[in-house]
Amino acid sequence: MQNAEIFRTYLARFTSGDREGAAELLTEDFRFHGPMLQSEGKAAFLEGSAGLCPIMRGADVHRQWEAGDEVCSIYDFKIETSAGVSSIAMAEWTTFRDGKLAAARLIFDTAAMSALQPST
Repeated sequence: MQNAEIFRTYLARFTSGDREGAAELLTEDFRFHGPMLQSEGKAAFLEGSAGLCPIMRGADVHRQWEAGDEVCSIYDFKIETSAGVSSIAMAEWTTFRDGKLAAARLIFDTAAMSALQPST
């Protein structure tokens, strides 16, 4: 399986709430850096991203570039909250090792995400 396909499988599992299936595709020392979460280790990432589970509604991958053990993916991240339904454009640069995601850097507009947070 090509790294781009592994990423698409991971993203489909993650955004459908299949945390165990997504976790199978992460190395134990997986590093994540995004605008709202930075983590070291698979367990820390899964714990830090757990709050997304109730609002994730999938993702549509628009384009991917693969070079060696790195893949860059552009996709729409679909979410639904009591404040509304939308998709947020995201770019994710991932590094692979032994057929698993070893590191990811995520970029997106945090204002778009914040706009969908329920007001208190």
